[in-house]
Amino acid sequence: MLDDMWDRTAGATETFDAGRVASLPEAARRYLEHAIAPGAPLASAVRLRMQGEIKLGRWRRFQAEQVLHAGRGFVWQATVSFFGIPLVRGFDRLLDGAGEMRWKLLGIVPVMTASGADVTRSAVGRLEAESLWLPSALVRPDVQWTARDARHVAATFPGADTVDFAIDERGRLESISLQRWGNPGGGAFRSVKFGGVIEEERAFDGYTVPTRVRVGWYFGSPRFDAEGEFFRATIEHATFR
Repeated sequence: MLDDMWDRTAGATETFDAGRVASLPEAARRYLEHAIAPGAPLASAVRLRMQGEIKLGRWRRFQAEQVLHAGRGFVWQATVSFFGIPLVRGFDRLLDGAGEMRWKLLGIVPVMTASGADVTRSAVGRLEAESLWLPSALVRPDVQWTARDARHVAATFPGADTVDFAIDERGRLESISLQRWGNPGGGAFRSVKFGGVIEEERAFDGYTVPTRVRVGWYFGSPRFDAEGEFFRATIEHATFR
């Protein structure tokens, strides 16, 4: 599934130059000119290799690969270790408008399966937030940018959500946030503030993207640190196509 999405991705046919973002708010220009090198192919997909921790009762180590595709969605495929033993394998995905999660113990016994309208809506918000790993998706003309102030700018995706970007004076991304559909802690799905802090970045193939992030619900409030943060990742490699 992950390999199929990647293999079906055509190579980029256009390249980036500053003229493509000249009409955007200054903070958006600063960010995109920092994130995408002049002449870099405008990729439609990125393949990531990552490791980190995910909070499942307590913090658990994981290894994962992910493909993000601006037109089709994403597949995040991971193995999660319990007490140092790789026990749970599975995926989260948004593929051609349908969201799904499927996880199994030892790759055999189902431990969590979910799909439907709520899962899809939540996955769409995740895809938009994770555009930070595919900045070329933010150069598309159907993404509308609005300045908040000198360091904050918002990107509105077609028919979907608005993601807020905090950007420093060099163009480095500091954080992202949005109102995302989800059910943190269980219960009914609802709109909850979601976001991530970027702690490190690195250049791959002409793109400078976050390589260490902390992500969770209730972003911007004390609840983020107390109960909302559930994902810490380090990107080990990124390939663009």
